[in-house]
Parts: sequence; structure tokens; C-alpha cells
Amino acid sequence: AYWTILTTSASMQMIKHQGCREDNQFALPKVPVPPLKQTLDLYLRCVQHLVKDEHFQKTKAIVEKFGAPEGTGEFLQKKLLERRDKTTNWVYDYWLEDMYLNNRLALPVNSSPVMVFPKQTFSDHKDALRYVLSFDMDHYVSTAIRRALPVDYARGQLAGTPLCMEQYYRLFTSYRLPGLKRDTLKVQTNAASSEAEHIIVACKNQFFVLDVVAKNKQLNEMEILSQLEKIVKMAENAEERLPPFGVLTSDGRTEWAQARDVLIKDPTNRKSLEVIESCLFVVCLDEPSGLEPSDTNRALLMLHGGGREKNGANRWYDKPMQFVVGMDGVCGVVCEHSPFEGIVLSVLLKEMVKQHKHTHPVIISNFYTNKISDLITHCGFSSRLVNNLDMDAYKFKFYGKEFIKKQKMSPDAFIQVALQLAFYRCNGRLVSTYESASIRRFQEGRVDNIRSATPEALAFVKSMTDEKAIFTAITGMAIDNHLLGLREIAKELNMGKPEIFSDETYVKSNQFILSTSQVPTTLEMFCCYGPVVPNGYGACYNPQADHIIFCVSSFRESTETSSAVFVKALEEALKISCNYICTYKLYMENGEL
Repeated sequence: AYWTILTTSASMQMIKHQGCREDNQFALPKVPVPPLKQTLDLYLRCVQHLVKDEHFQKTKAIVEKFGAPEGTGEFLQKKLLERRDKTTNWVYDYWLEDMYLNNRLALPVNSSPVMVFPKQTFSDHKDALRYVLSFDMDHYVSTAIRRALPVDYARGQLAGTPLCMEQYYRLFTSYRLPGLKRDTLKVQTNAASSEAEHIIVACKNQFFVLDVVAKNKQLNEMEILSQLEKIVKMAENAEERLPPFGVLTSDGRTEWAQARDVLIKDPTNRKSLEVIESCLFVVCLDEPSGLEPSDTNRALLMLHGGGREKNGANRWYDKPMQFVVGMDGVCGVVCEHSPFEGIVLSVLLKEMVKQHKHTHPVIISNFYTNKISDLITHCGFSSRLVNNLDMDAYKFKFYGKEFIKKQKMSPDAFIQVALQLAFYRCNGRLVSTYESASIRRFQEGRVDNIRSATPEALAFVKSMTDEKAIFTAITGMAIDNHLLGLREIAKELNMGKPEIFSDETYVKSNQFILSTSQVPTTLEMFCCYGPVVPNGYGACYNPQADHIIFCVSSFRESTETSSAVFVKALEEALKISCNYICTYKLYMENGEL
């Protein structure tokens, strides 16, 4: 398969011909398997202060039994090491299924992150369509598909280390296919030899095929603009308008899989779906929402489109890349998260913001089934989901990452401490916290978890400010992937679930009430996503030189959360942290400490 890491000399020649940077990819080490005792000790340290003492003592006994000499843990560790020797990345499939493909929740809000662009001002419809051309689509997409992108190198800790580029190559060649019990991440294996030649344009809930290659020649900007204008005109024809079948992709994954099974029984429907599923990306031309275009409202509209009553059906959520251009200037990108991480999207957009062919757009009018209206009627994408999402996009203007760096501190660690302090001020306790840490230093590396709610967090976490937790995660020595691997190996061997994984503490420690991620951008845009549990917060942040952008989300139906309250506590925590540092430095300068 095209995506397999090949090592024979003949294979190397093939990949070299395809443009792969084998000097990077084949030099990368495999993800390590941490020592069992190290992981179990760290696990106990991470959870001790988050559960009652009687629960911890029970957990400690279970962990000690699991890690005993010649016990279950050592057996599973041995099998995991064997898996590492036989695979490119021992955790990748386990992680992908656990994090995404087994999840049955709908993609919008629950899974798909978005990048929100600055508010645009369009003079008319044509001006908005020109904005679509402001992205260097054909150059970047072609370079990515040919696997010819320049190699990324790490910054900060372990600076200069080459990073895995696989996520970039899946941006435009992937599709998340819904399944009854688990989804499948499909990747086009022949993308390099026969580059995809069409995109999908959604307008007024109608879907159009736009060929970007005609007679082996890329369309130029004026030709694409002409086709976009035709699409808008065709979509305005109400008599030929089809039901908004794109809304089906917003339903729960099992429900969408069931609806898709009904659709593909008709050969014409099946062919129409194949056209959509094989496109490079989707461009969504949205109607004005009628909402004031504040940062918060733009974030909400990117996450769910305002529901089916607005632009929520003008989407195809299974496709990893959807470029949204609203006629009211609300623009951004909606992502299906399983093929790549937010930082890859950030780099992509930086490169695509301008470094750009004659065919006729074709409406996908082939969908036909007597049940399609019933399928859409019963789709679970309701106003409840839209009304339930509580979002607060907030710009902290008092200082940014440059001030933090001058204090000889890591901006990310500093912000994580502030998030912990904010949650504690709101709830009087700490909770399991997820902060994604890239492990792209390894072959096909994705992420592991920095559990930033450390025992020292109540006292401005020393372990966070010296970045030990971050270093552990990015070097493949964190606990979450390792524990996941041990659990899945036991499942594969039909051993039954070891007690450590059914223990109340383990279950609770994996309910990430505070889910955080840093997605820095050099452009004035920001990333956001929904909470991962019903009573939790999603907190994405973007440290800029003199300010920090936060996007905090929660669910209104939860009585335990409020995005506005959390943001207020976060602002106070950041101010307190600044005052603490300044006071400490003053005492130091005066020789009083």
C-alpha cells in the first residue's frame, strides 16, 4: 500500500520517485515503549490527589498486583515490545480507534475542531467568491499529495529534531467512512500517481462537483471564479433544489452509517457518494447567518453552522478539509480530526495563504430514494445541539508569550498553570486534564497526553514550570498511550480486561473534564473545539507576542460548567500569576529573599 513505510531498496526508489523525503521519514525512530514500572509509578502519582484516599489505596493494590514480577503486566509488556518490533508505530492503530473511530458521537462539536478566520468584509457575492481564490490550493495540495513538502523540525525542547510528515500527506487524501460499530479512515493509495481532479462545492445545501483539471491542464483563477459564479446561480434555482442530504453526515456515526447503507442500495446514489468521498476538499459557500460576527459567534458558526436552520446542512463532515466562506464574512476551516492534528492545520494555512483552471460544475443531483426525506427528518442534528454549546472566545490583552519568556518560563507551562488555577477557583478541586503533546519525532507519531493536573499544581506547579511533564510526553514516555497499549494487547489476546483497567480510578482518570490544547498561529486566526465530556470544558489557546487568545467551550445543560465563569477565573489567574512573578522579582532585586 502507498502509505506503508517500505524499507527495501526497490521500495526506496519508488518512494524517492514519488517525492517522499525518505531522508527524514526513514531516519525517524519508532515510538518507544516506556518501562512498565515507570508508567505504573507515574500513573499512581497522577491520580493520587484526584481521588479519595480509600479509592487510591484500592487502586494502589491493584496496580501493584498488575506490576508484580511474572504477573499480568510483565506478560502484556513483553507482547507490547514484540508488537513494537513488528510495526512502524505500535500505538497508532490503538490510539486512532480509541480516540476517534470507535466514538459514536456526531462529529460537529463533539469531535471536529475548527479554525476561525478574521471577519472579512465582502462588497458583494463575487467579492466573497474571490476570497476562495486567496488560498494557494493547487500548489500546496499538489505538493502535499506528491509527498514533496519540506521537512518540519521541532522548536523549543529538542529543537532541530526532524518531524514525521505523514499527517500532511493525509490532509487531502483521507475520508472518514461511517460504520455501524466503528468508522474507517480511508486513505487514497494512488493519490500520487493520479492526483484527484475535483473538489466539492456546497451552496444552499446543494453539492456540486467542480473539476479543477480539464484536458490535463489546471484551471486558472478566472476560470475557477467563473465556475463558482455558475454554482451560485444554479443553487438559486429552487425548483431543482434537492433535500439537504449533507445534514446526514452531522448525525451520530451509527445513525449516519445506517442512512448511508440505505442510500447505497441505489447504484446512482452509490456513485454520487463515491464522487464526494474522493474529492480533494470541500468549499462551503454559506448564507448570511444573521448573527453579530463576534469572535464567539464566528466560533459557534464554524463548529455547527448554526444548525440545519442556518448552514449546518451545508457541510460534509466526513471530509477532513472544509473551507467555509460565508457571504457575511464569517470564514474558516472545519476539520475531521482523525487524520491530523491542529498544529499541522496551522502550518498548512500559513503556507496556503497565497503563494492558485475550463470545465462546467456539475450538481450532484443523482441522489434518489423514497426514504431520503425520512432519513433527513430523523437526523439527530437538532437545535438542541446548537443551543447546548456554550462558547466564549476571549482575548487576554494584558500580556502575551514575550512577557512569559522574559521570566525564563515556558509560555505553555505558564498557561497550563493558569488553567489549573482557574478551574480550582471555580470548583475547589483539580480534575484529570488532557493536554495534547506531539510525538511527531517518531514514525507516524501523533500525540500523547501531558497530565498537567500534577500534585504540585496547587502551589504553582514546580514540575510544570521546569517542563519535565512536557519532556516526558514528547519523548514518548508518557503514561496514556502505554496504558492504552497494554489494555488493547490484553483484548487482542482474549485475556479479559485486567482489573487495573476496570478500576474506578482508571475510568475516572480518563474522563478529561478539562481538555486543553495549544494551537499557535502566526496569522490572526484561532482554533476551537467542543468539550469531550458532558460536564467538561474544551480550552484551546493561541499565545501571541502581546496577547493570548482563548476559546473555552462547555455545555449549557451541565450545571457544573459555565464558559463565561471559567474565562473570568482564567483572566484572574493570569493576572495573579503576573503579580506573583513581579512581586517575587521585586523582593529578589531588593535582597529580601
